[in-house]
Amino acid sequence: MPDRPSKKERSDAARNRRAILDTTDALLAAHGSEHVSIDQIAAAAGVGKGTIFHRFGSRAGLMRELVRERALTLRDAVTDGEPPLGPGAPAPDRLLAYFDAMFQLIVDNVELMIAYGNSTSDAQEDEINVFWARHIATLLTEARPDVDATVLGRVLLGALNPDVILQHIRAGQTERLAHAVHSLVTSVVGEPGGTDRRI
Repeated sequence: MPDRPSKKERSDAARNRRAILDTTDALLAAHGSEHVSIDQIAAAAGVGKGTIFHRFGSRAGLMRELVRERALTLRDAVTDGEPPLGPGAPAPDRLLAYFDAMFQLIVDNVELMIAYGNSTSDAQEDEINVFWARHIATLLTEARPDVDATVLGRVLLGALNPDVILQHIRAGQTERLAHAVHSLVTSVVGEPGGTDRRI
């Protein structure tokens, strides 16, 4: 019967995982998604390159894990958090809260989001993206039963393109873009609190 991994080995693996993720985060923020390699990450994290591939499978897997951590935190707020992001608020208010929160998440992690998009070809099929699409479509159906909620939801999500957000960050126009995204959503579902300015 093979020996079970010791607690020390498991704790070492957990520390290595956290070191790799935190190091990747820091390097992306410092150098941008196009200038960070697995070799750099391994050297800065103090692990072998093989450790990264063993744990995450690929660069795409590493980026996916970082995105997943952030996305799961937001998903928990959407499913179990306080309104208006969480349950209990009218559908228009929840949609606006979601888009405001997702915009801020992308702004805070824009290089990571770009690295993730560049590393994987199946981002649209990722379980978290499927969850967002379903969440938006459900709320749109409630707020606007007269529209094609699935297609309109995709159109609205398109406004959260990380490349576009990065351009506005670099131009010092983050707030301008945030206002535009907010205005786009309110044009569809109305202002928070029931003021109707829908198209």
